This record gives sequence, structure tokens and C-alpha cells, in this order.
Amino acid sequence: MKSVSILWMTTALAAGLSLAPSAVRADEHAPAALTGQVTSDAEGAMEGVVVTARKDGSIVSTSVTTDAKGRYAFSESRLEPGRYTVTIRAVGYDLSAPTSANVIAERTSSLNLKPDKTHDLASQLSNAEWMMSIPGSEEQKAMLLDCMSCHTLERIVRSTHDVNEWMQVISRMKGYGAVSQPIKPQVMLDPDRAGKPEDYRKMAEYLATINLSATDHWQYPLKTLPRPTGRSTHAIVTEYDVVRPTTEPHDVVLDKEGNVWYSDFGELFISKFDPKTLKLTEYPTKKFKPDAPEGNLSLEFDRNGKLWFDTMYQGALGTLDPKTGETKFYPLAAEWNDNRVQLNFVGLRHDVDGKVWTKSVGTQDIFRLDIASNTWEKFHPTSELPAGHHYSMYQVISDSKNNLWMAEFSEGYLGTIDAKTHAVKWFPLPTPHARARRMEIDDQDRIVVTEYRGNKVAIFDTRKEKFTEYPLPPYTFPYRANIDKNGAIWASTMATDRVVRMDPKTGATEQYLMPSETNMRTLYVDNSTTPVSFWVGSNHAHALVKVEPQD
Repeated sequence: MKSVSILWMTTALAAGLSLAPSAVRADEHAPAALTGQVTSDAEGAMEGVVVTARKDGSIVSTSVTTDAKGRYAFSESRLEPGRYTVTIRAVGYDLSAPTSANVIAERTSSLNLKPDKTHDLASQLSNAEWMMSIPGSEEQKAMLLDCMSCHTLERIVRSTHDVNEWMQVISRMKGYGAVSQPIKPQVMLDPDRAGKPEDYRKMAEYLATINLSATDHWQYPLKTLPRPTGRSTHAIVTEYDVVRPTTEPHDVVLDKEGNVWYSDFGELFISKFDPKTLKLTEYPTKKFKPDAPEGNLSLEFDRNGKLWFDTMYQGALGTLDPKTGETKFYPLAAEWNDNRVQLNFVGLRHDVDGKVWTKSVGTQDIFRLDIASNTWEKFHPTSELPAGHHYSMYQVISDSKNNLWMAEFSEGYLGTIDAKTHAVKWFPLPTPHARARRMEIDDQDRIVVTEYRGNKVAIFDTRKEKFTEYPLPPYTFPYRANIDKNGAIWASTMATDRVVRMDPKTGATEQYLMPSETNMRTLYVDNSTTPVSFWVGSNHAHALVKVEPQD
């Protein structure tokens, strides 16, 4: 299929601004293009305020965070001359009026900011802050973890649904595909996935206690996370808007040329973005089922340099050759490709035996494709877990022998299928009900797996069959984690809008606050930079995000 190329051009507009007589250095290598201080009547100098500058007509936003004296600076290498809109993120505060700055070549512009206390704190809370604020047990709040995928928790607490209305709403929501978003809901073909309204009475009764169904104001105080301090303020964040509002960058990977490839969770595209030229190339993926939800989730390079992806509800796996742009598809065998199918993830060590693994959410089946013969096998490994529970597998991944490893999401297990004998073995995570989610595997077959509900990252040595857990800051709810070349653990989250970097030796963490509600999924750690940097998709804001720690 032919690709569609889009090239954005930026424009420069001028506006008046005071000029500082001398340059304030944004880093040790270059003078500042724009600098200033953020202060408020309530706090004086404000540390941990994210300041964002966006040039008029540009798709690029650049953000820095204020230091302990409230100072911020953008270096000349980050802001080219032109007129910029300047915004902030500091929970509890707003700028009283739109603010702009004029950046002039080889001069340092100065702009001090004085935000006021906000009159609408609720609109600023992250999902994590709503979790902190609402009353309820850990078990009750855990029911909300799935809701954060499609929309914010603010939508729930602002609603006025009573118990009976909630049962209907939840049943309807359960009938939407995971690729849905408020501006593009997509109904699944399998009606049984929605369940019956009465199935959700327990959840409905809880939701009716935390929303506005019986009162005109919340009966609990709104709590906020502290702003970043210290090393957590030492980062530059660059956001790149991509295409249309329904685009949802999900899995993000980089090639050797520095191009950013991403799967589109809301549309049928695999896309390539060049951050140097701002050129976006979209490769359409095939629609096999016209009435099924559309969108892709996983994306990964195999050892031959080809990209593999799933098509989720479309019931096929696909490959894309980055050199030619050619796509090829492998639909699931017809006898299993019914309305329940939702293929997610690909186990990519087919260099060992010519076979790739995947799984279906709707049936909890594992499938294995022989690429040469285009034949499929089916397995159902959750049958070997203790009876009496509902199990749901999340990611699958291959080790060096192309054995399959599975993250079980509902109760919290790590499982394996032997590639040759088909023997199944399960290992319970150390934290009960941890909800194993995304995984990474290294060249020694050690697996990094996030414990979404457990709020931890676990490393599993597959040879010693031993777990080591690392707790993350409260309410992180990690989606995916990876280890960089220095041994630091990175984790993304749909809750706090902060990417976490942890030193596993000391437990010390940095939490880099994003400029806006990000709902990040998978992250890509770029070990080619010093310090290590990373990319992540802003799933709800149709943007790619690059975060560059400065130490």
C-alpha cells in the first residue's frame, strides 16, 4: 500500500517583549533564548513549575521546569527566533491571561510569570490525584484502573449518574473496544464482552458515592501531588503534535537513523516521524473486518530489521519493511477468527524456528504462526491456573529459544509455554493481584514486568526462576518499564503524567512531570544519548514526547 507523507512547515511571527541585557545560561553549553522567574503571592519563588513555549504555527512545544529559586531558561538551541505562546503547569495555579514572548536571534528575552490560585482545581487533577482524593478501599479504587485507558477519572467524578444509570453506562462502556476514545467510541463485534448491567452493580454502587449524583459538590477534599523538586526538575521535554485528534501514538520505537516509529491505537496506520525535518509518513494497515474497531497496539523490530505489529480487532498480524514501505499481513486461521478475536502482541524470535506467537484477548487463547507455511496452532494455557478465577493475559514475549512468556493481568502471574514440548508453567508474582502488564526481555532472558495494580516493577530471572521487586512512587500504576545502559529503571504511567527514573541500588527516583495530560503507554529508552533520553506517546493528546534529563 502506498504511504501518505505529511510535511509541516512552521511560521514565525513577531511581537514585543523586554530584552535582558545579558544572557542567562539555559545549560552549560549555550546562552538562553528565553528566561525568567515564576513567583506567586502564596509561595514566592515556585519550584517545579513546568513552563512551555510553543512557536506560532508550529507543531513543536518545548518545556522546562523551574528550579528551587523559581527560575527557568530555554537555550538558543531549543527556541529559534519567533513569537511563542507561553503556558505553565502547576496544579493549583493558572496564568490569569494568555502570555506570549518574542524570541530574537542572539539576544536573551526575559519573561517573569506570576500565576494566581486557580478557581477550578478539579480540572487540573491527574488520574493519580483523583485516586488520592476519592474515598474507598484499595479494592474499590482498583476497579477504576481500566477506566484510565480511554478517558480521565474526572469524567467519572463529575458525572451525576445514580446506581441504576451507572449499571447501564458501565455495561455500554464494556462493549467498546480498548481503542475507543471519547471522540471516537468503537463498538466491539462480540456482544458478550459487554456483560449485563446487573453484573456491574457492585462497581455502580461505589461510583455513585464518589460522583455528583446526590450532591452538588464532592464530599471529600481534593488532594494534589507535590510538584517536582531537585533532580526531577532537570529535564527538557519536547512534544510533537501528529496528524488528527483521533491519532493515538501507542508503542514507540526508534530506528538507527533516529526516526520515531509508532503504532496508532485509534487509526489503522503504522507511522514514521523524523524529528529533524518534522516529516510524518503514514503507512495504512489493512482493514479485514469493516465493522470491527480499528487501531493497532504493539510495534517491534525483529532481528532482520522488519517491523511487526498486531491489528487487534481486525484479526491479523502484520509486517512492514522500513526500507521499501511494503506491508504484509497474516490473518488468523478462519476457524478461530471470529467476532471475539482481539490479537495483541507478537513474540519475535522467529529467527530460531520460523514461528511467531500472539494471543487473543477475547478468548484468552495463544496462537503460534509458522511463517513459511502460513499455518496456525492454538493453545489455552490459563486452563492450568487455579480454578475459580477469571484470568486475562496481557503481553506475550519470546525468549532466546522462542519459548513464550505471558503476563497474566487479572490475578498476577508470569507464565511460559515451552516452544518444543508445549509444557505450561506459571509463577505467581510476589505481590498478590498485581496485574502483570507490559514486559521487556534482555539477552540473558531476564524479564522486566510491570505490576500495574501492585505499583511495582519486577525483574524475573527465568533461569533461576526468581523475582526481584522494586516499589515505585505511590499511584504510579506503571504501564511499561525498561532498564537503560546505566542500570536505571524507567517506567511510564497513565496516572501521574510523570515518567519515573529509578536507581534500583538506592531506590532514589526522579519523576519528570509532563506539560499536559499525557496518558502514556509504552516508552522507548534511547541509550545512544548521554544522558540517556526516552520517547513516549501521548496517547490522549495525539503527540509524541521526548524527555531529555540533564543529569
